[in-house]
Amino acid sequence: MFNENDYNGSASPNQEPAQTPAQTPDMFAGTPASQPMSGSYYSPRSGNSEPGSNPPDNGDEPPKKKQHKGLKALAVFASIAFLSYASIQCYQFATENEALRKFFAKDSSSVSERLISEKDGSDGSSDEGSGDSTVSGQELANNESSAGSSVMTAENWLSAAARKDALSLPDIVDKVMPATVGVASTFVYNRPSYSIWGFGSTETTESEMNATGTGIIMSEDGYVITNAHVIYDSSSQYQMGLAKSVQVVLNEDYYEGETQLEAEVVGYDVAEDIAVLKVDTNQKLTVAEFGDSDSLRVGEMVVAIGNPLGFDLFGSVSAGIVSALNREITINENTMKLIQTDTAINSGNSGGPLINSYGQVIGINSSKLSSNYYNSDEASIEGLCFAIPITHAKDIISNLIDYGYVRGKPLIGITTRDISEEISEAYGIPVGVLVRDVTPNGAADLAGVKPGDVVIAINGESVSTYAELNRIKDQFRAGDTITLTVTRNGQDLEFTLVLQEKNPNLTQ
Repeated sequence: MFNENDYNGSASPNQEPAQTPAQTPDMFAGTPASQPMSGSYYSPRSGNSEPGSNPPDNGDEPPKKKQHKGLKALAVFASIAFLSYASIQCYQFATENEALRKFFAKDSSSVSERLISEKDGSDGSSDEGSGDSTVSGQELANNESSAGSSVMTAENWLSAAARKDALSLPDIVDKVMPATVGVASTFVYNRPSYSIWGFGSTETTESEMNATGTGIIMSEDGYVITNAHVIYDSSSQYQMGLAKSVQVVLNEDYYEGETQLEAEVVGYDVAEDIAVLKVDTNQKLTVAEFGDSDSLRVGEMVVAIGNPLGFDLFGSVSAGIVSALNREITINENTMKLIQTDTAINSGNSGGPLINSYGQVIGINSSKLSSNYYNSDEASIEGLCFAIPITHAKDIISNLIDYGYVRGKPLIGITTRDISEEISEAYGIPVGVLVRDVTPNGAADLAGVKPGDVVIAINGESVSTYAELNRIKDQFRAGDTITLTVTRNGQDLEFTLVLQEKNPNLTQ
């Protein structure tokens, strides 16, 4: 959203363009005239005679030989006849021999040309007496490897990656584009003010910040799905919370009249990165069709529609394949199992649809990895994009609509800070998760956990970060019992607590 998932679209400053050698006239010049030609040389010298001398004159002319022109003509004719007969016999033998026919490539056309003629319903000859034009799998494989895979170039990668009976790419876009909307959020940022002497002040300056994303129309009565981070800011830099106002922007190519609609935030879940909005309009909304993300296969074609970098590029389309399934990714200390794809997703695509080849939404585009993810100037990361599986999202969306939050999610009732090895050595406390605050009457408070405790294990499994603590906790549901192991004043203690239900009004 606010460049949290920055990407580097420019070339490296150290990279130099490839150099093409300049072509000079000497590059294509022939052999210099002074260089002698290869081969034998003619010499005027013959026998012992000196150059330029004439042969001796004996006075008598040698007798002339008789010319037998008739015999010569007969010999030439016989030679021609023999060569013709031999050629005919060799040709017949080669055509009747399977091995020789394959070796010499008897067919004048290549396998790819024969395939094209078969596709057109014609093999270049009449139906009567035509030869066998069937191409074997081995012959096709050999032709692909030797002829540059001409068959595969005709069958593009989109067709190879699409499902059976798939829609064409333009038909997919026509089906889903009207159900894809823009989401514009306005946040309030309380900027701390400072005196001219450099000392801090309790006063703050209020300013507004805008962010854009993408959404999916899920019902005719105006429910829209998007990412939670599009309408709720939990970044460590700003921490602005819920947006002051949210608008849904319809695609002007498919809707008339008012296309900017005020939206109500029905519910959101930051950990799942899903939010539901509601708009009221008299226009007939086009609803997206939802598919089954559990049936996805790695290598399958997918399409993304969204608004990268803002509404100037509203309704941009990109296509790719499913790179991996159930990929565990941790974002903002929340671990999710996502669809990995190489389909181009950028800031502003968040909340938009990831679509299969039937034109069904099977994912909600959520995030991408960039070079900044590894905090390295040398890392170059492209094509690592992620989407929330729609099958997983359906239950969350239903809970957000019915209750405003996701029911059954477990809550310990503490706020924490990670204790790294450096902090551990400096302050003499163990590596783990420091309890900074305890929610009154929360699960941890009722069990006896206090601020200053350091959580080192949950159900006997060691933890050193809040992300690890969350990952184990999220394997349970509200009402389940767990055991926390904490260190207090150098002593390890165990507390048994009953997990409460997580509610947006309670501390995480």
